Amino acid sequence: MPAIRYIKHADLDKVKWDECLKKCSSGLLYARSFYLDCMAPQWDALVLGDYEAVMPLTWNKKYGIHYLYQPAFTPMLGVFASSPVSVKDFIDAIPDKFKLTELSLNSSNDLRGENVPGIMRKNYLLNLSRSADDIKKAYRESHRRNLRKAIQLGCVVKTDVPLDDIIALSRLSVAPAKEEDYLRFGQLFTALRQQGHAETIGVYSPQQQLLASAVFFRDNKRAYYILVGNDPAGKTVGASHLLIDQFITTNAGQSLLLDFEGSDIKSLAFFYEGFGAAPEWYPAIRINRLPFYLKWLKK
Repeated sequence: MPAIRYIKHADLDKVKWDECLKKCSSGLLYARSFYLDCMAPQWDALVLGDYEAVMPLTWNKKYGIHYLYQPAFTPMLGVFASSPVSVKDFIDAIPDKFKLTELSLNSSNDLRGENVPGIMRKNYLLNLSRSADDIKKAYRESHRRNLRKAIQLGCVVKTDVPLDDIIALSRLSVAPAKEEDYLRFGQLFTALRQQGHAETIGVYSPQQQLLASAVFFRDNKRAYYILVGNDPAGKTVGASHLLIDQFITTNAGQSLLLDFEGSDIKSLAFFYEGFGAAPEWYPAIRINRLPFYLKWLKK
């Protein structure tokens, strides 16, 4: 088998990198080179042979210690290959200089039976290839009630919502992104919007208050529910339910998966499942090689 090489960012062949991603059935938008360039200020990679399989290594450095981490708005990375490979071999090939690894892999990365510390996480996907009527037959009854409530209260769905308005609402969430990550996301959104691969949707009250909003990214396989901004006032009127229902109505009948990007949070899982979305499991690994006198900091 060809060797797995550690290649620094400046030496990567990004044309071959992106070609590898296109050939992978599990290829995700997050792992494309332009996406990583926007959201990860520093990333290198592990590459098998002539880019037959790749694994991005998104890294940072603190107190002189290099570590691998999951960038904002990048839920999954891991190993991407056009044919079966050993994910464990890639993990073992992570250079020793990275003293802490905390990465979410993707659903095709099978680590069952491997001695790799980590947990399984849950994403939710909704297949949009059926008709809108067929998809909506699977809606939970409570979701139907929320939809009726939003419509009866006069809520209206609009497209082309300003990104700044969505980010402003996103900052109200329990765990908002860092300011620098919002800035990077804005650059990424602009690039994808120019390619026709990004859109914004919002639900407004009759008084023109933005109650629920979202940014969706697209590739040829998935639509990603990537950034969400909700006003607390929208939670009791079914605004988010109306937003997702409108997206489903508009995109039903396409060979497309709606990727809800999680979640392990029960309330969000309940929300996604209520539209008929099915779980997709993926591993998250954590390898602590910190010196003994620092390990306690990252228990």
